[in-house]
This record gives sequence, C-alpha cells and structure tokens, in this order.
Amino acid sequence: MKKVAVLQSDYIPWKGYFDIIHDADEFIFYDEVQFTKNDWRNRNKILTPQGEVWLTIPVGMNKIHRLILEVQMKDSAWQKKHFATLKMAYHKTPHFRKYEEFFQYVYLEKQWQYLYELNRFLIEHIAQDFLGVKTKFSDSRAYPTHGAKHEKLLSLVQAAQADIYISGPAAKDYIIAEDYQRANIQLVWKDYSGYPEYPQCGENFNHYVSILDLLFNVGEDAPYYIWGWRQDANQTGGGTNAD
Repeated sequence: MKKVAVLQSDYIPWKGYFDIIHDADEFIFYDEVQFTKNDWRNRNKILTPQGEVWLTIPVGMNKIHRLILEVQMKDSAWQKKHFATLKMAYHKTPHFRKYEEFFQYVYLEKQWQYLYELNRFLIEHIAQDFLGVKTKFSDSRAYPTHGAKHEKLLSLVQAAQADIYISGPAAKDYIIAEDYQRANIQLVWKDYSGYPEYPQCGENFNHYVSILDLLFNVGEDAPYYIWGWRQDANQTGGGTNAD
C-alpha cells in the first residue's frame, strides 16, 4: 500500500510539514502551480525573547502571474540578515551549535537563484539528516499529469501509483473526495492535533513556528515531538493521527 503526499515547497516550514513527509512513502514537491503572496513559500516565523519574528525572503511581490518554480531571488542581502536573526534568537538554545555549520553554509556560503531550490534543499536535508526520515522525494514534473487544480492533482497522485493519498486539511476546500474513491485511492486527511509542548522561549507556547525552533531547542529529540509521541499515546490508550 503505497502512501503519497504532495505539497508546495515552503521556506523552513513548521513541524507539521515534516510530519506529513514522515507519513508518506513518497513525498512529491508540487511547485508547478501559482505562487501566492503572503504565504509560506517565502516566509515563516521564529521565536525570539521579544516574541514572534517573520523571516521573509524578498521575491518581487509585484510579479503576480508566475509559478513557484519561476520565483527568483535576485538580491542575496536577505541571506546574511536571516542568519544573523536566527543566531541572535537561538544562540543560547541547547542545540544551536549542533546545526550552526549547516546553516552557515546555506545562508553565508551558497548563493540561491530560485526560491524552490532553496526550499527543497532545506526541507530534504532537515528531513533526512536531522530527523532521520527515509521518505523518497520527487518532483511533480517527473510524472505525466492533465487538467487543472483538483483534476491535475488527482492525475499526479494516480501517476505516482498511490494507494493512499495523505493531504493537509486545507485542501478540503478544493479536493473532491468522491473522485479519489472512484479512482480506488484512499484519501487520508492529516490531523495536526496533539503535538506535545517542548522547552521554548516565551510564556505562551506556540506550535506554529518554523521547524528550526524545535531543532535548536531539543536537537536529536525533535522526531519525538513530531511523530514519536504517538507511540506513547497508543500504549496508554490515547488517540493517534491517521497514517
């Protein structure tokens, strides 16, 4: 039973994004779709002692009609700024130094032209190298598809020979569940509830920040706070997310 998940590439996404990756046998980056303003593709939130801070990559927001694959980053000044902000916010956390060399390379040594290339590089390395995920990563362009929106996505899932399609709940707005049933594909809606809290800066715990907050605060224990806790919940008779 092959499990497939499909998402656009986001900038240093939150832990739920990596939870879906972990659930799937194959995770397909789907960046041949419209780039959306003020979304997660080029920005995310971190926590500082002063509260939430947005890290936003400038990508020329006046250019509306373009695919995510076409979004370029012509000004690299943001890279030093983002690294400096991360270091200021997290240099006192228990595990920042463990990952500092990697992020120095990403932000200070490498130049990025396309947004999707940066996003995918970060997502794949964080998933595989820091979280131990074994999921296969693919590009939607490797598969034949047809139609638009719901039809195109379904044709992609079919081309990937999925038996189970794992979707984020936001897609309920446009996915037609009956079409997946007719295609003999089990549609599973990801449940993001139940994540345990971890040591974090600030008085009010915030689940909806970049995965970097979790990595810098708990290090190698990060997988437990994303999916490992469900094993404990099962053993004590608690609820669990659907896989």
